[in-house]
Amino acid sequence: MADSFVLAHSGRSLRLRAGLFLSLAALLCAVPAAHAQFGGAPTTQVNDASVLKPPPGAKVAMIEFDDMECPMCAETNPLLMQAQAKYHIPWIRYDFPLQFHPWSFQAAVYARWFDTRSKELGDDYRNQVFANQASIETRQELLAFTQRFASGHGQQMPFMVDPQGKLAAEVNADRELGQRVGINHTPTIFIVTAGGNAPPYKEVVDTNNLFHMIDQALAETRSSTTRTAHR
Repeated sequence: MADSFVLAHSGRSLRLRAGLFLSLAALLCAVPAAHAQFGGAPTTQVNDASVLKPPPGAKVAMIEFDDMECPMCAETNPLLMQAQAKYHIPWIRYDFPLQFHPWSFQAAVYARWFDTRSKELGDDYRNQVFANQASIETRQELLAFTQRFASGHGQQMPFMVDPQGKLAAEVNADRELGQRVGINHTPTIFIVTAGGNAPPYKEVVDTNNLFHMIDQALAETRSSTTRTAHR
């Protein structure tokens, strides 16, 4: 199903990427909150770590704050998919749409609508948006893509996806949560643990280290469990 949504407009993709790089210089000066997304501070100053923990019953998890229009998020998403498939640990995704991206907030609302059908469908939609991000420039193109995705998965989108604004409120709640944590760039990824000698959370600054960090977190939580069992 993924292949059916990939649009092979290579020329357009190159023009889009060139346009992105040309516009980023102005955006970096105008929007400080977006600075780290494109090469600013490599780490996050965490102000509130209360959310940086695995869900109940899990020892290790990945937590991500992302923007569905963020090129770096799209680049990183396949690696996170591989990590989840390899380690079978929870992957908790929080919406953090940046103000200067014209369709990222609406994409997050659509993803929430698919979540109401099933969490698996919502995550599949997010993954497909990232995979096809370069072919989506406007809210109208996002809507057309979303309608095709819905149809391909046997879903009929209503005329108004969020008539009472409940889904938008959930997206805003995620963004406000990220602001309390101290998020200032996307993607921001943490490996979080419960118990053991591992730090309760550690930011993935270099995604090349993602698997090593998960291996280390799993080993440290396992060793703690073993020591406790032998007491």
